[in-house]
Amino acid sequence: MPAIQLTPAQRKVHRSDAHHLDPIVMVGGDGLTPAVKKETDAALKAHGLIKIRVFSDDRLAREAMLHELADELGAAPIQHIGKLLVLWRPKVEKERVVDEDRMPGPKDVKILKYSKRGGQRPEVKMLRVLGNQRLTPGWTVKRAKPRKTVSTKKRRQAD
Repeated sequence: MPAIQLTPAQRKVHRSDAHHLDPIVMVGGDGLTPAVKKETDAALKAHGLIKIRVFSDDRLAREAMLHELADELGAAPIQHIGKLLVLWRPKVEKERVVDEDRMPGPKDVKILKYSKRGGQRPEVKMLRVLGNQRLTPGWTVKRAKPRKTVSTKKRRQAD
């Protein structure tokens, strides 16, 4: 796969995003082994933008590693500063499976009860409302009405 070509403005944005990142992949004295390439590919799939630390003193070798990784993994070389290399590849969006039978989860609701006298702070209460509950206008939690099921006699008649 050839390396992704970016405009200088896009590269600048990715450089600023990578500033606070820590190196994820470390390249030791053996250089670019298949294991290092595999880990770099996995990190790009997981994060999209990664830093790589190379423990080599040869600047030209580090530059060659950056371009070799970018070409083999289909990534864009973003930056090479000292012993740090930055690579970017767009993350693949995962398909989310929607479960239709799933019920809503708990919600934390903040309730403000105002004082009958003016000038006093309202009382703040946090309530957890579960998926089968509701909050009434009087700020009480009520359970949802149980689901009505069809009786066994009616079920037998339908069959």
